[in-house]
Amino acid sequence: MRDLSTLPKVELHLHLEGTLEPETVLELARRNKVELPYADLEDLRGRYEFTDLQSFLDLIYANLTVLQTEEDFSDLVTAYVARAAAGGVRHVEAFFDPQPHVARGIPLQRVLDGLASGIASAERDHGTTVELIACFHRDRSEEEALAMLAALEEAGAPIIGIGLDSAEVGNPPAKFQRVYARAGELGLHRVAHAGEEGGAASVTEALDLLHIERVDHGIQAIDDPALMDRLARAGTPLTMCPLSNVRLRCVDTLADHPLPAFLEAGVLVTVNSDDPAYFGGYADTNYEALRATFGFSDEVMARLARNSVTASFLPEGRKTELLSEIDAWIAT
Repeated sequence: MRDLSTLPKVELHLHLEGTLEPETVLELARRNKVELPYADLEDLRGRYEFTDLQSFLDLIYANLTVLQTEEDFSDLVTAYVARAAAGGVRHVEAFFDPQPHVARGIPLQRVLDGLASGIASAERDHGTTVELIACFHRDRSEEEALAMLAALEEAGAPIIGIGLDSAEVGNPPAKFQRVYARAGELGLHRVAHAGEEGGAASVTEALDLLHIERVDHGIQAIDDPALMDRLARAGTPLTMCPLSNVRLRCVDTLADHPLPAFLEAGVLVTVNSDDPAYFGGYADTNYEALRATFGFSDEVMARLARNSVTASFLPEGRKTELLSEIDAWIAT
């Protein structure tokens, strides 16, 4: 079997704020003189046993307070890319959440400048390209999301698209139709979390009302045969995060994950890490876990990597280059 860390791949479902490792959280807290409610590293690590999505969100939002300066946001990107590149990631379309940062008094421009600086350094040092997708919190109002989109536009934010994340239950896609319509007018790509803790109907609603180009997670679509057929026929990508789904109890064990059924149905499935510092693995670790659990051949792993390239928003020339790299990996 080939080394999956050398398999060229693209990561399409990655929250930059979710790459803060426990050690980094404490280091930044010391650097910025931020008091945290943890006794020590062991105490913080002990809180990484989640019972559901909300218990995870409570922890990650608490940890965000350590991100204060432009340097912090830059370091956030460079640390993640160094680890991702070592696992074969050649391109990332990364989420970031501007609303909670601005809500705690961090200027939007500081966030954007820090991320841009980190991206430039990461590309120079590792050759891995990074594009940004601004995510809106679905448990906040549409008015706030519209205001943030306007602020991003005014700032000339270097984003290629928008997304929708945070608590899915009780916050349906319909709540954000005006935001997505405006993003379409601005020429931005549109993706959204759907069908993670919400059912298959959430996926359908996001497709029909928000006109999204990719479904983030989408595992609950397995319960709707007509939707599965629609996804396959349309070639709509799903950005699945297997280890995340296990840690957040969306599935009991990795062996229960429906990803193989999606592949068999011809759905364009991709493999990603979501919030790797919290869910036990970066992109290559997710690939390795799938191979160990389902016995996937190198050819199937290469298919998943090709899917990630196909599902990306990269220009066709760059896609061709990466697909050639994957062909070389499987041929070597």
